[in-house]
Amino acid sequence: MDPLTPDQTRHAAEQRRLRLQVLGLNTVEAEATFDRVARLAASFTQSPLAMVNFINDERQMFRGMYVPPSSPDGAADTESRGIVFDLSDIAREAPTDYGFCPHVVAQGSQLALDDVFDYPRFRGNALVNDMGVRSYLGTPLRDNTGMILGTVCVADMVARTWDRKIKEGMQELTETLLSEFKLRDSLLAQQHELFAVFDGAPFPIMLTEGPHHLLRYANGKQGAAFGMVPQFSPGRQVLSGLDSVGVFSAMDEAFHTGQTTTLPHAAITTYDSPSPQAFSFLCTPVRTSPTAPVSGVLTVAMNTHESYPVTEQHVFAANVQERFEQLGTNGFGGVVPGR
Repeated sequence: MDPLTPDQTRHAAEQRRLRLQVLGLNTVEAEATFDRVARLAASFTQSPLAMVNFINDERQMFRGMYVPPSSPDGAADTESRGIVFDLSDIAREAPTDYGFCPHVVAQGSQLALDDVFDYPRFRGNALVNDMGVRSYLGTPLRDNTGMILGTVCVADMVARTWDRKIKEGMQELTETLLSEFKLRDSLLAQQHELFAVFDGAPFPIMLTEGPHHLLRYANGKQGAAFGMVPQFSPGRQVLSGLDSVGVFSAMDEAFHTGQTTTLPHAAITTYDSPSPQAFSFLCTPVRTSPTAPVSGVLTVAMNTHESYPVTEQHVFAANVQERFEQLGTNGFGGVVPGR
């Protein structure tokens, strides 16, 4: 396959980011499904290090990871495999030029390095000095549409031969994640039905993701009142009017405490009215199951000059939260993907 041009490479990375955002995978948070696959990869190949790595245009995200358990003296037990490195506190993210996984994504095929030192192109990589990696096997991780989202990889601290059986086994293990991506797409379809309810609501609604409040969804009423902004944009930056009256501070509190927060009165000039309007904002933390961590905030605004009772705002938010929990029984670690 001919190498991609820089423009093609940049476009492909941007497309991966968009796809990962839609799937709810564009973050570094650990997820049990991917940690389990990493553990299986390490066990199958008898490797001390394994990862399920998603790569966008800005960073690598190790949502699945296996590292050897630490020994009592605090050093990682690598069974005397080369120089001992403490791998217990490896970060779950890295720059896009770190390690060998970006090469797997770029070439679109499995990469087996029996001894990194045999390859001038690879032996100077920071991964070798930082973690003592001497051999590597990475397999492209494709979703159900065929797009490469990252890799499933293993690494060792000694030179070794990655034989045909191991290579085929890693390919088969990687393909087991296809069902995970299919499930997420199925849930996306279900959420379109849920968001249809939002579309018809007579008051502004937005759903944001994560501590930076990336906008996953806004209904028409939200856009008409406070401005239409691109999906996945940082809400605090693109909706500065709401930020100036304290809405995002209330959302911060809801996200970090896990408790519903109310901003009872905020005067703001809207796009659909020539004079300032008074709104109350109800910020409800969103979880994908009752025991899951908070993954986003549902914010419902009510114009206090209109005749909607306050209880309607609370009942609506509670009903939506219940629907998200029902959709989230698949075990997602982040916000259930929006449209």
